[in-house]
Amino acid sequence: MELPESASHLNGKLKVLSFGAGAIGTYIGGSLALAGHQVVFVEQPAVVEELRQRGLRLDLTLDTRRQVKDASRVDPASFVIVSALDEALRYGPFDVALFALKSFDTQPAVEQIKPLADKMPPILCLSNGVSNEPAIAEALGNDKVIYGTVTSAIGRRGAGDIVLERLRGVGIARGHPLSEKLNREFNHAYLNAQLFNDANGMKWSKMLTNLIANPTSAILDMTASEVFGNKDLYRLEIEMLKECLAVMEAQSFGVVDLPGTPVRALAFATRLPLWLSKPFLARAAGAGRGGKMPSFHIDLHSGRGKSEVEYLHGAVVRAGEKLNVPTPVNKVLTETLVALTNKETPLEEFAHKPEKLLSKVESQKSI
Repeated sequence: MELPESASHLNGKLKVLSFGAGAIGTYIGGSLALAGHQVVFVEQPAVVEELRQRGLRLDLTLDTRRQVKDASRVDPASFVIVSALDEALRYGPFDVALFALKSFDTQPAVEQIKPLADKMPPILCLSNGVSNEPAIAEALGNDKVIYGTVTSAIGRRGAGDIVLERLRGVGIARGHPLSEKLNREFNHAYLNAQLFNDANGMKWSKMLTNLIANPTSAILDMTASEVFGNKDLYRLEIEMLKECLAVMEAQSFGVVDLPGTPVRALAFATRLPLWLSKPFLARAAGAGRGGKMPSFHIDLHSGRGKSEVEYLHGAVVRAGEKLNVPTPVNKVLTETLVALTNKETPLEEFAHKPEKLLSKVESQKSI
């Protein structure tokens, strides 16, 4: 499929480069393709030919506005998928790139982008965590980064095959020349976009929601509901969230509600008596994940040897150290999960042993 250079400016349509056809890339990129925008995906060679043959499959039946009863198919003739960034850039110039990689994959991706920086469009970063945009900005310049976030829950059935599990939306930071247009076109594609004045507040607020019952579930091999069912572990979760909120306050980052996600109520709940806050936080722990196990648990028990904990809870710890804000709970959770991920500690060391993790936290507090 040839994409003419001027195509992105016909009828106001965008020409979009998507890093990957994973859950978020397929949902956002596929939705834009369904809305008539031109999308080029860069994917692993192993799946490129498969997606060229069968196209993308998006089960968006949950969104009643789309008025579809079956999964939507993006025909292979209506998008481009290649296995190398330099090849993808031949279809440019692009208006925007979608970046929704795992945080541990950001730096390797940035290294691949650097030699092609002059050809790169601004990047809308939708990855979880707060270190991705600064890493991209350092390599490409501040003008090439747009802070973003996704709160909708997307299930991945396979490469280029997703299901919308919970419709919330997309956050886009103001301040970039493209922000308004992206917000408008995303909403035309039923993505429930919303503009935010405070980029850091938006990203840290999203990270706050990602912290809940994530490392504890992985470390202890317990479901989120099991974690919340243990009063001592629930208290640990509250302490962990309070540490993050203290770090945010020290940086003057406000807690903001995200699309379909009442983050301010979540923050307020940490100040309530435990018995009163527990039902709300328990719902928050499970709802955003669409019924799946927390992502850290999935990553750890898949044996892939990588974890985003260093980029989420670890980011809280690093910021706390700079600002002289104590973060003992986040420190223990980060170090313990990293050790398990690196196989320095066997999985059975903490599996279903809450008292062992709690004891380790108490020891850290006394230092």
